[in-house]
Amino acid sequence: MKSFFLLIVMLLLTSCYNIERNCSDYQTGTFEFNYSVDGIEKIGRFTRTETLNIDYHEEREADSSSVRWINDCEFILKTINPKSNAEKDDIHMKILSTTDDTYTFEYKRAIKKPNREWRVEKGVAKRIN
Repeated sequence: MKSFFLLIVMLLLTSCYNIERNCSDYQTGTFEFNYSVDGIEKIGRFTRTETLNIDYHEEREADSSSVRWINDCEFILKTINPKSNAEKDDIHMKILSTTDDTYTFEYKRAIKKPNREWRVEKGVAKRIN
């Protein structure tokens, strides 16, 4: 009986925890994120408007994508001028959680390729403007 009561209390406490998701606060702005290339840590930057996402790597414009919002926390990126077949794939972005100046996100291809596993990546973006 004692263990049953303890189990009920634990379930009630864990069910009250909600992850903060103020996604609309992060739909537009300028953000930074860390990434690595060949084991070297780098900082990327991007600016997002309601309909456009512009990526900068090493202070140069890398590429631009159109933004199509699915809901407040999910959107699709489509590269405007793809330079390779890989860049032709749309990317599904999802905001998982937010804080005062950062958000955690995950991304993957918007459409699953036959005979390939979903490759889901996660990251953290920090608002700089």
